[in-house]
Amino acid sequence: MPCGAFRMSGQPARSRDPRDGRGTPSRGCRGEKAQGGHISVEPRINERIRVPEVRLVGPNGEQVGIVALGDALRLAQESDLDLVEVAPTARPPVAKLMDYGKFKYESALKARESRKNQAQTVIKEIKLRPKIDPHDYGTKKGHVERFLRQGDKVKVTIMFRGREQSRPELGFRLLQRLAGDVEELGFVESQPKQDGRNMIMVIGPHRRKSEAKAERPAQHGERASSRQRAARSAAAAERSARAGQAEAQSTPEAAAEG
Repeated sequence: MPCGAFRMSGQPARSRDPRDGRGTPSRGCRGEKAQGGHISVEPRINERIRVPEVRLVGPNGEQVGIVALGDALRLAQESDLDLVEVAPTARPPVAKLMDYGKFKYESALKARESRKNQAQTVIKEIKLRPKIDPHDYGTKKGHVERFLRQGDKVKVTIMFRGREQSRPELGFRLLQRLAGDVEELGFVESQPKQDGRNMIMVIGPHRRKSEAKAERPAQHGERASSRQRAARSAAAAERSARAGQAEAQSTPEAAAEG
């Protein structure tokens, strides 16, 4: 039926509006979006469970068996726990006795910890010139080594200008040299390839970012300990120097008195 079709009486199809009791045009025409309600992903608990019987699991995981919903609710109330539907698609559905508030809190903590421990892969980029200065090459190589130690991938780009484009072997040899210099920390994940005026190579780290992240607190602790030891040594040396100066000053005075 086309949109806006009329009934035999000549009036458009209407649906009841609870606000004013009058009919409003229906929303069934083609091209109009149907608005649905929010679909909840929370499990049904206690009186929200609408089945005649459930397969009941105790608070410690023990199997109680198939019981009527009323009996399961009574057991939950006597135990001061909630009846939570954990497997709604089973026949009959599986429900468990638990403290639902505590369960949600612990689940949120676990999800937060898992997100904290997840390490996102980051691709760092270093740009070089085919005829790079040795000092600049050492600096760039240091950056690549630092990125690989942190567990990040490195995208190395050789930029050609002017007549350098006719000699891509210069960039290829430079990339091979860099890959050999950092082979203890990373491997060539993507071989060098020409991309317009640039030549690109990707180096991946040998160890994961999570492993590198786990080692950072230990490294920071070692650095702090070394700084503390150096500070104590400097303080001891300063005290001994002051004691030597005091002794040197007191010796001439004692000789003069003698």
